[in-house]
Amino acid sequence: MNHATRQQAGFVQVRGAREHNLRDVNVDIPRDALVVFTGVSGSGKSSLAFGTLYAEAQRRYLESVAPYARRLIDQAGVPDVDQIDGLPPAVALQQQRGTPTARSSVGTVTQISSSLRMLYSRTGRYPADQPMLYAEDFSPNTPQGACPQCHGLGRIYEVTEQSMVPDPSLTIREKAVAAWPSAWQGQNLRDILTTLGHDIDVPWRDLPQATRDWILFTDETPTVPVYAGFNIAEVKRAIKQQQQPSYMGTFTGARRYVLHTFATSQSAMMKKRVAQFMVGSVCPLCEGKRLKREALAVTFAGYDIGALQQMPLKQLAEVLRPAAQGRGEGGQAQDAAPTRSKQQHQRHIAERVAAGGSAHTAAPDVRRTAHDSQEKVIAAQRLAQALLGKLETLIGLGLGYLALDRATPTLSPGEMQRLRLATQLGSQLFGVVYVLDEPSAGLHPADGEALLSALQRLKAEGNSVFVVEHDIATMRQADWLVDVGPAAGELGGQVLYSGPPAGLAQIENSQTRRYLFDGGRGISRAVREPEAWLRLEQIERNNLQNVAAAFPLGCLTTVTGVSGSGKSSLVTQALLQLVAAHLGSSIDETDDADEHAPSPPVSDEDSRDVAGVPTLPEARASGRIVAGMEQIKRLVQVDQKPIGRTPRSNLATYTGLFDAVRKLFAATPAARKHRYDAGRFSFNVAKGRCETCEGEGFVMVELLFLPSVYSPCPTCHGTRYNADTLAIKWHDLSIADVLGLTVDAACAAFADEPAVLRPLQVLRDIGLGYLRLGQPATELSGGEAQRIKLATELQRAGSQRGSTLYVLDEPTTGLHPSDVDRLLAQLDALVQAGNTVVLVEHDMRVVAASDWVIDMGPGAGDEGGQIVASGTPAEVAKSRASRTAPWLAEALQRPTAP
Repeated sequence: MNHATRQQAGFVQVRGAREHNLRDVNVDIPRDALVVFTGVSGSGKSSLAFGTLYAEAQRRYLESVAPYARRLIDQAGVPDVDQIDGLPPAVALQQQRGTPTARSSVGTVTQISSSLRMLYSRTGRYPADQPMLYAEDFSPNTPQGACPQCHGLGRIYEVTEQSMVPDPSLTIREKAVAAWPSAWQGQNLRDILTTLGHDIDVPWRDLPQATRDWILFTDETPTVPVYAGFNIAEVKRAIKQQQQPSYMGTFTGARRYVLHTFATSQSAMMKKRVAQFMVGSVCPLCEGKRLKREALAVTFAGYDIGALQQMPLKQLAEVLRPAAQGRGEGGQAQDAAPTRSKQQHQRHIAERVAAGGSAHTAAPDVRRTAHDSQEKVIAAQRLAQALLGKLETLIGLGLGYLALDRATPTLSPGEMQRLRLATQLGSQLFGVVYVLDEPSAGLHPADGEALLSALQRLKAEGNSVFVVEHDIATMRQADWLVDVGPAAGELGGQVLYSGPPAGLAQIENSQTRRYLFDGGRGISRAVREPEAWLRLEQIERNNLQNVAAAFPLGCLTTVTGVSGSGKSSLVTQALLQLVAAHLGSSIDETDDADEHAPSPPVSDEDSRDVAGVPTLPEARASGRIVAGMEQIKRLVQVDQKPIGRTPRSNLATYTGLFDAVRKLFAATPAARKHRYDAGRFSFNVAKGRCETCEGEGFVMVELLFLPSVYSPCPTCHGTRYNADTLAIKWHDLSIADVLGLTVDAACAAFADEPAVLRPLQVLRDIGLGYLRLGQPATELSGGEAQRIKLATELQRAGSQRGSTLYVLDEPTTGLHPSDVDRLLAQLDALVQAGNTVVLVEHDMRVVAASDWVIDMGPGAGDEGGQIVASGTPAEVAKSRASRTAPWLAEALQRPTAP
């Protein structure tokens, strides 16, 4: 079929794609089909689907947009490709976590909250003496609607003596006031107290209550001379003798320090540290519903709007169903709402404008009382029908357990993507290419069927669906497969196969083939016996109610269950928080110290802040540990958060191997001759880096009405360093050459340098041999970031004697089945070293290969929150109460991997 025939037959034709690692790819992809892009992690799937196809579709669309408006849109850039024909407009649904604000919620992302507020404003049942309210009066994110006590947050946060001074037996010198800074600033405050005449060597509990209250809660900020390290007697003597003080210091009370730091600090680490001293409680005025009393006095179907926002979507749909069927509230016509005279209406608008609001708000016009009842029933029917349609789409995608007020930062990337997918299903677009990034991520196999139905529905409506996916079930449902590989990075970037799924069976060098056609392949290993048990009781968190759980120590445990069943509440919240509290330390998140990067912009209009309140400290899980903590010395959470938020963070700096590399360069004869130390070879230090780009390696060219272009620095040509630094060579390699090496190449280059080779070998063994040492953190996927963190931990594990609890949340996200095999080998090595590993997981191959399974359920939300089965994989597979059991039983019956 020639070029013209293919285009007429409904194909997108790509010629010469070179984005990232793609190697002059030519491929034809059918339109109006479900197309799945497969291949190992890092093979180039996303570079083809998102970096090339979606980016080019967006670029073409933006060509039609006015130049001024174009600069306000976040653009994907111009892909490196020769030609693409037959490409329709595209919509991307990528994996992104929610915006980092407590005000962005399920209701605001889906815009259901806006419709619900209109329903209450127009058709709600008002108290007899209350005038009608505007829709914005029902929003906790506006000054008009927010509860005046908690500013629309639903919770109030305070610090107490107990939270700030956890151990009153300590003296101030022994850091009894734990809320104060731990470094020099804390010592400064203690020295100031000495100058003020307070004895910092008396146990806190023995100090007078008035003294304790002043130290913790005063708003006074006296400035006094500080004599560093002096006791009270020495300070008095120094003042009497008019000795020169070390400096003048200003005192800050502990409460004032905590609240000010939390509200103003740009450091995520500082915010997190002081948040642990803040005690949250439900706002007594609004009872956690976030709205002013006038708004909560209005009801619909017997509920105020706050109660509806807190309901699971499944229950909310049932509440709205009678109104959608024209039966009013609960099947009866509603009472007439109080009317507003024209004068009252105008006065209300004038007051709103004077307060900084808008006169053009969604308020009902003045209407005749005689017709209010019937009009309200009709209005309620129209609004409820629209709401019900959106809710049923969300419920069909397995999200019926969520509530509208669920904050988006608490959602998984998979849940966020499905929320966006539901919005698109309601848009009724035609002739569009939808590009999705692993929509099955975070989905239990039982929920995957609803997702596939949604994708087929998009296709049936006349659209093309392009999916980047590792899920075997999704591949089997595809009309067309595009397999990219054969390996990752420089060893990938080729289209091995493009055609119907059955044809992939003939492609020998495809790593996807053996998993798709050999039953998925199981992993065989003898089940380990536990060394002891970590037992938790009375766990209360989200939908967990008085749950008791037992985790075997010295084993690999997977926690399973349908989406929303309570897995993350049990593991990544309750287990982590209780163990961390017992250890008396914070959770080791293996995170990057890139603290000063700005927060991403908030995108949805309803998440705007009120009164400048920042993101809130997370609510704590309640419960207790009754056994097993004597076996745990350390706690590590290996998550999928980025290892850094700027291009200055990279693989080499995060793992620490770059420190050893810089020492090697500093030890060369040439470096010693010029007296260069290791700092000279850091691109973050002024003395060695290029001054033009300040070590970035590129410069930004502002094009006003077009997207900004980043080009290599004209001085250093992308190397990041100045010429004198680049002149120093180690084994004929400059420091920039080293950053350009892949992990595999670096293993060969540093074969005789154990300090560098050890971390490189672990990175290679975990399947990251294709990454460059200097690859910016911003270019890494969540799965790659998690594996880099795991590799870093594996290095530490090699020098320790075990007794660490590792907690991972869906570590197989973003991994090809072949990469999952590698991951499991590394997790197994951690357990073999005497550690305990607990995973939240949906991949049944991983569950089948674990030592112990805890299955949550039986359903989601209020229908879940219980442990329905626990035991070895074979035991749980036989449970009749478990929705996981049939899928696990199937995985256990698969042939084992060679």
